[in-house]
Amino acid sequence: MDLGLKDKVAIVTGGSEGIGKATAISMVNEGAKVVICARTQQTLDDAAKEISDITGFNVLTISADVRDPEQIEKAIQETIAEFGRLDIVVNNAGTSAGGNFETVDDEAWRNDMDLKFYAAIRFSRLAIPHMKEVGGGRIINVTNLGGKQPGPNSVPTSVTRAAGIALTKALSKDLAKHNILVNTVCIGTVKAGQHERRAAQIRTDDPSMTIDAFYDQRSQNIPLGRVGEANEAGDVICFLASDRASYLTGTSINIDGGTSGAI
Repeated sequence: MDLGLKDKVAIVTGGSEGIGKATAISMVNEGAKVVICARTQQTLDDAAKEISDITGFNVLTISADVRDPEQIEKAIQETIAEFGRLDIVVNNAGTSAGGNFETVDDEAWRNDMDLKFYAAIRFSRLAIPHMKEVGGGRIINVTNLGGKQPGPNSVPTSVTRAAGIALTKALSKDLAKHNILVNTVCIGTVKAGQHERRAAQIRTDDPSMTIDAFYDQRSQNIPLGRVGEANEAGDVICFLASDRASYLTGTSINIDGGTSGAI
């Protein structure tokens, strides 16, 4: 199936690992010109080499801390300077941060909102004029299940992700007349760098906690009986960015192996 992404230009934040990198691979394989953003240049370079090895094509890397409005603006400017257009933004940056409400201070709230919510606002705001110039575009916000079903010790992330889901719906209403479609994917447990880092932390006290053991534990409550692969999320995001998803906007799609009770 041709997704109609040939020569479309996409920015993927958090693009150096996990779902972001998998999304970039899927889009490049469909003929898109992809920019991956992350904070660390070395991880970007490593990801770019892997993407090139897999697809045979290069991606543009931009080192940017998406909590900084000036660096977001610079990333947009560099993309336009390189490709002359912008069609797709995937707001994927951010890892889960959860704690008990009484222990989470203002700095943690601000950091989480800047990383996951305000970054999506700022990238979208700056991208929209360029999307209008080419007759439309796609914005995909990567959120998680906690935004729909917050659990205990889930703040600030559950609240930030709920805001991202609401932002998606609001933008979809405002931007539909410009053929800019806005959707969100709510991620369950999908293999990613953040899980590898957590397993490594646990392993300092429990040497038996390999990454496979960690994922086996996490899969116990997943109806499909396994943790998701990053490419399974990346392929859904790629579809939402494509011409084949031309009548989808304001949607929230769970990528969770059937875990969530929320639609």
